[in-house]
Amino acid sequence: MSDMENPPAGEPRCVKRRVKGCSLDVHPTEKALVVQYEVEATILGELGEPMVEERKDCQKMIRLKSLNANTDTASLAQKVVEECHLIHPSKLAEVEQLLFYLQNRKQSSDNQEKKNISPRDFTPYAGVELDEEASIGSIDEYVELLYEDIQEKIRGAALIFQLARNPDNLEELMQHEVVLGALARVLREDWKQSVDLATTIVSVFFCFSSFSQFHSLVTHFKIGALCMNIVEHELKRFELWQDELQKKKKAADEFPDNQSLRKDHDKSLRKYQSLLAKQEQLLKVSLYLLLNLAEDARTELKMRNKNIVQMLVKLLERDDQELLLVAVSFLKKLSIFLENKNDMAEAAAVEKLARLLPCDHLELQSATCRLLLNLSFDAALRGQMVQAGLVPRLSSLLADEAQRQLAMCVLYHISMDDRFKPMFAHTDCIPQLMKMMLGGEEQLDVELVSLCINLAANRSNAQVFCEGNGLKLLMRRALKLKDVLVMKMIRNLSQHGGATKNLFLDHVGDLAAQIGEDEAEEFVIECLGTLANLTIPDLDWELVLREYGLVPYLKRRLKPGSAEDDLILEVVILIGTVSMDDSCAAMLAKSGIIPALIDLLNAQQEDDEFVCQILYIFYQMAFHKATRDIIIKDTQAPAYFVDLMHDGNAAIRRVCDNTLDIIAEYDEEWAKKIQTAKFCYYNSQWLEMVENRQLDEPFLSGDDGESFSGNRDVLERPDLFYAADGILSGDGSISPSFYADIQSSELGEAGNLSSSLDQFVPSVPVPADRPVSDWSFRPDERFFYSYTANASQ
Repeated sequence: MSDMENPPAGEPRCVKRRVKGCSLDVHPTEKALVVQYEVEATILGELGEPMVEERKDCQKMIRLKSLNANTDTASLAQKVVEECHLIHPSKLAEVEQLLFYLQNRKQSSDNQEKKNISPRDFTPYAGVELDEEASIGSIDEYVELLYEDIQEKIRGAALIFQLARNPDNLEELMQHEVVLGALARVLREDWKQSVDLATTIVSVFFCFSSFSQFHSLVTHFKIGALCMNIVEHELKRFELWQDELQKKKKAADEFPDNQSLRKDHDKSLRKYQSLLAKQEQLLKVSLYLLLNLAEDARTELKMRNKNIVQMLVKLLERDDQELLLVAVSFLKKLSIFLENKNDMAEAAAVEKLARLLPCDHLELQSATCRLLLNLSFDAALRGQMVQAGLVPRLSSLLADEAQRQLAMCVLYHISMDDRFKPMFAHTDCIPQLMKMMLGGEEQLDVELVSLCINLAANRSNAQVFCEGNGLKLLMRRALKLKDVLVMKMIRNLSQHGGATKNLFLDHVGDLAAQIGEDEAEEFVIECLGTLANLTIPDLDWELVLREYGLVPYLKRRLKPGSAEDDLILEVVILIGTVSMDDSCAAMLAKSGIIPALIDLLNAQQEDDEFVCQILYIFYQMAFHKATRDIIIKDTQAPAYFVDLMHDGNAAIRRVCDNTLDIIAEYDEEWAKKIQTAKFCYYNSQWLEMVENRQLDEPFLSGDDGESFSGNRDVLERPDLFYAADGILSGDGSISPSFYADIQSSELGEAGNLSSSLDQFVPSVPVPADRPVSDWSFRPDERFFYSYTANASQ
């Protein structure tokens, strides 16, 4: 062997490389496998001994563009293992498992919204496209182009953009600080001179902003603040373009025969459209960059201080759907903060969003619905949505399975306000909701049933729900599946009078059959509430109670602690409803239910709802001749009414006044006690003053010397009353003016029916067995109970 064929003595002979520790994982966002491995390089000496060893961690990405729902993962895994020598054949099963995971992985909603803002999705538009292909090794040449004229700067920036679109090149570009510094300088100095140049450079920094680890780099060069200035400037320029174009259009319309004006307008319009296309591309990439940087709350706050919300709302008037998508997505992110939401309300964002629904751009439609959902938590903005006509627009989206859930959530929020419920009756919303509810046997979405519960609380909507066999089908589903929410909806439907309530006559037996110990309490509560709403004159409650044996169950449930308070309350309300029937009231009184009610009243005396409902039952008992004596003579109910007639709750006072009027009409002893109690209440200050006087004062003692403060009844001391001047006429009768004063008095204006003159002078004949004062209060008016307050719960 010659000397030329042997290496010099002491020099290394070769380098030996070895791959170790290969591991596999999936890419977090893309359809790709990530291979992580370690390369160990060993330099061998002349005699083959290792001289230098070096280790380096490496990573390889295997992109799987052809992977879809129909791909055979086993075959694809075999192909991957064969073509990638880094993966040992023993890992074939692991590769197949990872591919199966990628195949079935669903993108999150955030990823779906951001899939249009990947660096690879930004392609240069006409005028910036280059025939040459960029190379990372020529980066210094591209930087030199940034120091030439505008066209060369555009060319250099476009080549760098080609490199930046590949995420694998970003770290290497970041190490060339001269590149990014030169780009930032050119953008700062020349962005007003060329939209193409500004768009290309901003696109480069956008590629970096797509990854959180490079945000500090973008912030270091103050690209975010520069993009804010660009957006603000372009919006002002857009307004100037529109003003100029409008003037030329107006001049051409005023002189239609002037061809030069018409040609000038057409030329300006073509120029405007060309400029607008480039401007919207610049705005889009600038806003995407800002949206990425807004991941930092402090950066987002700086943007808000520079009126980013107002700028974005202005962009909602544009027609470019991609630009609208980024504007709406940005507004959705900002809308989670109260201050930003208030800014959107002031800028009339809802009105501008309404025109975007429905649209053929699915991602824009979804983003718009999500933004409206965030805004719909504000009551004032819900009003703006209704005024903007969004109820029928959102109702039309219920047919689209992709947007149905979002549309239902927004409609649910709107339906929480009683003012807006009637508007649903004039759309196709309710028929679509019924179709979804009755379409299958599976469990219904909570949003769907909740929306129906709210809408059923309105009379017009209830009529639409019950059209045809609507109520029958709803009852069938609720009873078959024991669906509490559907029964709650039916309960709301039952509270409306007229033809809707009469439809329930066919279902009274089905509802009564559900009341028992074996059924779930929640379901029984709704059945009881539905029956309690059925104040139908033609309904024979006595027959229902006897046929289904409900009286023992009702009596057992009246015992305090026998069940949840909600169930006991519904039992009380149902007893109040059935007590409207004379025979039912008598049957209940004979069953010993009145003492149970009094015990419950004592136990729940702090709960106004319980107190009011129980007092209403006693009112019904006193109303009927068959049970009146039982209430007045055999129970302490009158004493409870006297104690509660000045309660702080207006509903309790009202039912007490009406019941005491009935008792006073039929029992002289209680009439005197009631009169005394009322006198003492209204003259309490005067009586207290009299009690505190010295007993030896002459006017405080009677003829026999007995003190007023003794046991004598104050009503037997007419000398202590005020004079009757102005009340009695010359012949001793009460003057008409006194009646007029009572009718216009404060008590009459307050709606206290016990003080109304009508209860003493009825205008129609009164049955002999009914108290005269009965006509001042209709027992079928459920003034003290309203379920609508619970409809939106």
